[in-house]
Amino acid sequence: MKLWQKSTDSNANVTAFTSGNDRILDLQLARFDVLGSLAHIRMLESIGLLPKAERETLTVALRGIHNAVAKGDFSIANDVEDIHSQVEMLLTRQLGEAGKKIHSGRSRNDQVLLDIKLYLRNEIAQIVQAVGELFDILQRKSEENKSKLLPGYTHLQVAMPSSFGLWFGAYAESLVDDIITVRAAYAVVNKNPLGSAAGYGSSFPLNRTMTTKLLGFDDLNYNVVYAQMGRGKTERIVASALANVASTLAKLSMDACLFLSQNFAFISFPDELTTGSSIMPHKKNPDVFELIRAKCNRLIALPNDIALLTSNLPSGYHRDFQVLKDVLFPQIESLKECLVMATHMISQAKVNDDLLKDEKYKYIFSVEEVNKLVLAGVPFRDAYKKVGLDIESGKFAPQGSVNHTHEGSIGNLMNDKIKAAMDEVIGSFPFEKVRKAEEELLKS
Repeated sequence: MKLWQKSTDSNANVTAFTSGNDRILDLQLARFDVLGSLAHIRMLESIGLLPKAERETLTVALRGIHNAVAKGDFSIANDVEDIHSQVEMLLTRQLGEAGKKIHSGRSRNDQVLLDIKLYLRNEIAQIVQAVGELFDILQRKSEENKSKLLPGYTHLQVAMPSSFGLWFGAYAESLVDDIITVRAAYAVVNKNPLGSAAGYGSSFPLNRTMTTKLLGFDDLNYNVVYAQMGRGKTERIVASALANVASTLAKLSMDACLFLSQNFAFISFPDELTTGSSIMPHKKNPDVFELIRAKCNRLIALPNDIALLTSNLPSGYHRDFQVLKDVLFPQIESLKECLVMATHMISQAKVNDDLLKDEKYKYIFSVEEVNKLVLAGVPFRDAYKKVGLDIESGKFAPQGSVNHTHEGSIGNLMNDKIKAAMDEVIGSFPFEKVRKAEEELLKS
């Protein structure tokens, strides 16, 4: 079944090629297609295009489909093109003429736009929750290990003292900035395209403000042409925000792989969280972090993949957009998996104590010794030269302690401020408003 089919069906090869993976990927859109239809028929009734009795029977039937989706009892038939066709076919089989009226005032174009926005809204909520859980673990680890020193490196050369408190806390704060960009992407997603039809509006007196409120959107995509132009742009903006989260995870994973190696030996993990070698019995490999690194590096390329699919298209709808689902949906799942695994791994990380007592870190305190001389009244350049000459002559004998007190330093991590910043940005998402709107549409 195809929503556009008239008297002549397409060639089977053409149908298979143009449908692509829609029957598989569209299962992720099923509940959102139902929600959009529930809002749409209420609007149709309000403008006199659907009798109340038919709207009520359609509502019951749509809620039944939603329940089937929730239970995992829903599928798209092999001879049906996509989720929109499947839902309409089920309604028409069950309700006859009423089922045929559900598409009045909309096109498959704005239906897809709506479903994807509702889907992205839901996925972002899950990602924000997962990022929040990783953030909490990083902050806890930062506080637990704030007094344990860690060698700091620049150019992969021993540089200055750092701390595990700083290391864990740095990635926590990085996630704050990442979520700020996710919040901006959410604002783009959370605008209603329904009613733009094929991109040029409708001669029906549609009430787009009504469906906006029913679906819990913050606002409309007002211009109907722009609503269609948002296809591809919305996905690219979301992908860019998710790529920021992925970049933080990839860097954290690289650090973890490096720090776990015997040459560094800064951290360790329980044996059951590492893997072995088929030939070397001593190996404890950081495969989880290596895979997170690889998967997140792929995510960093995602905005470019989407841009290459859509950047040279004129305004209006093009079937090229269909491929966006193939590119985006699996990567969103991948990021969620990476966040879960990173949270589990970091929660089990054990830091190694007294690292800076090793002789190879002797010179890591050179800046501390320079600063002590400066505090005693020696001009900085003279203090720098004296310590440098002591190192060259073998007379350098540091005390091996640090006293950093400024904001964000070893002795003053400012984790409470970082936590407040994360709470503020997460609290700005209108997740509760969306939840209540969806519950209202599904209420019996």
